[in-house]
Amino acid sequence: MSEAPIEVLPDDAHNRALVANVHPKGWENPKPRGRYNLVVIGGGTAGLVSAMGAAGLGARVALVERHLLGGDCLNYGCVPSKALIRAARAAYDAREVASFGASAPGPITLDFAAVMERMRRLRAEIAHHDAASRFAKSGIDVFLGDAAFVSPEEVEVAGERLRFSRAVIATGARAARPSIPGLAEAGFLTNESVFSLTSLPRRLAVIGAGPIGCELAQAFRRFGSEVTILSVGARVLPREDPDAALVLQAQLSREGISLVLGAKINGVSRVAGGRTITFERDRGEGPEELTADEILVAVGRAPNVEGLGLEAAGVATERSGVKVDDHLRSSNPRIYAAGDICSPYKFTHAADAMARVVLQNALFMGRKRASGLVIPWSTYTDPEIAHVGLYEDEAKERGLVVQSFTVQLSEIDRAVLDGETNGFARLHVDAQSGRILGATVVARHAGEMVGEICLAMTEGLTADALSKTIHPYPTQAEVWKRLGDSYARTKLKPWIKRLLERYFGWRR
Repeated sequence: MSEAPIEVLPDDAHNRALVANVHPKGWENPKPRGRYNLVVIGGGTAGLVSAMGAAGLGARVALVERHLLGGDCLNYGCVPSKALIRAARAAYDAREVASFGASAPGPITLDFAAVMERMRRLRAEIAHHDAASRFAKSGIDVFLGDAAFVSPEEVEVAGERLRFSRAVIATGARAARPSIPGLAEAGFLTNESVFSLTSLPRRLAVIGAGPIGCELAQAFRRFGSEVTILSVGARVLPREDPDAALVLQAQLSREGISLVLGAKINGVSRVAGGRTITFERDRGEGPEELTADEILVAVGRAPNVEGLGLEAAGVATERSGVKVDDHLRSSNPRIYAAGDICSPYKFTHAADAMARVVLQNALFMGRKRASGLVIPWSTYTDPEIAHVGLYEDEAKERGLVVQSFTVQLSEIDRAVLDGETNGFARLHVDAQSGRILGATVVARHAGEMVGEICLAMTEGLTADALSKTIHPYPTQAEVWKRLGDSYARTKLKPWIKRLLERYFGWRR
C-alpha cells in the first residue's frame, strides 16, 4: 500500500479528479520483478519521458514518485499558470476593446473564484496524460512513496528494494526560500501554493522579478490586485536581453504594477490586515515599508536532493543539484540524472529533451551530449519574451565575430494590424560562417514564433535560409524573413555593387 492519501487544496471535484489520476488513493505498489533495466526516481516530465520511452523500447522499468505524478509542470507550474495567464489576457483585452472601435456594455469585471475553478477543471482534464494507471498499463511498475538509494545499484521504496542496471534521478526542484527575517513566521506563497487561492488578494507583493514573478504579477494585476514587485536587481528579467527586459518593464509599469528595483529586504512581519515588508532601496534613502495581504516569493529554484540516500549510491552533488557530465551521467556510472535536478535550464521542454539523451546513453551506451541540445525558453508575460542560443555578449566572450540584426514589430504589417507593435526580433549571426548563434523575440506570441529559429539552429542552417523561407502574408513570423534579408544585404560588398552597376549599365 502507498503512503497516506495526498490532498490538493481546495478539496473540490476537480482536485479530487486530479489526485485520482496522479496519486490515486489506495494505490497498491507492485512486487519488484527482479533486476530492472531502468529505475526512474521522480514522476515529473524528465521521469515520465524516461520511463515511458524505456518501456516502449521493451525495457523493464520501475517508476517511483513520492507526491504527484506530472511534477511541477502539471500541478504547480506550466499548466495552472498558463490557464491563469490566458484568463488575465482575456480580461485585459476586454478592457482594451475601444482601441479596436468596439465598446463594452459596462465595466469589465472578473470572478476570481471562477478563474481558479476553470484552472482546476482544465488541469484535471489534462491529468490523464500523467496518470499512474496509464503508465502501469504501458508495462511500467509504478511505486508511490519515498525512494532512497541503499547501495550503488539498489533503491528502497515502501519497504521494497528495487535492483537496477541503470537508474535516473529526476526529482526536480522546488521554490527557493530566501532567508529573510520574519518571512516564514508571517507566511508566504510560492508557485506551489498560489494556485490554491480561492479569493483574490487585494494587495500582492511579489519578491523576485524573474519569469515566475513577472508572469504572476502581471496576471494578478489584470485580475484587479494592487501589485508591487520587489527585486534586488536593477531591472526585471536580469538574465534576458536588456532591451527585451526594458520593453516588459515599461509594460508592467503602464499596467499599474509598482516596481521596487534595487531593493534590499530587511524583514517581514505579520500585522493586522496583512504582512509588512521592510526594505531599503540602493539609493540610500533609508528604510521603507510596504503592507500586502499576500506575499508571493519567486526567487528561483532549489534542487530536491534531500532524503535520496545519494551518499549510499556514490552520487556526488553540487549547489545546483546532482553533478553530471555532458552525457548526463553522475559520479556513479550506473546512475544518470535529467531535468531540474541537474540542469540550469529549468523548463519542461528541457527536461523532456534531457530524458531522451539519458535513454540513448543509459540503455544503448550512447554518447549523446546534453551540450548539443538547442534549448529555447519563453517568459509568458504580455508581451512574451522568447530566446534561443547565445546572447551577443556570450558569443563575443567565446571569441566569435558577431553580426546582430534587429527588426521592430512596428515594421511588420501584421503586428501593426493586430495592435501588437510593442516588441522586436533580434538575430545573432556568426560573421564568418553565417551560422545562427542565437535570437530573441519580444511579441505577444513570442513562444510560438521562436520555433522557426530553433529548427534552423538544430539543423545547422545559416541566416540565408531565413531569407529564402516564404511566410504567409501577413503574419508576425515574417519578421524572421526580414532579419534574413538584413543579413543577406551585408553580403553585397561595395565592390560587388560597383561591378553590378557596370553590368546593368552595359545591359541598357
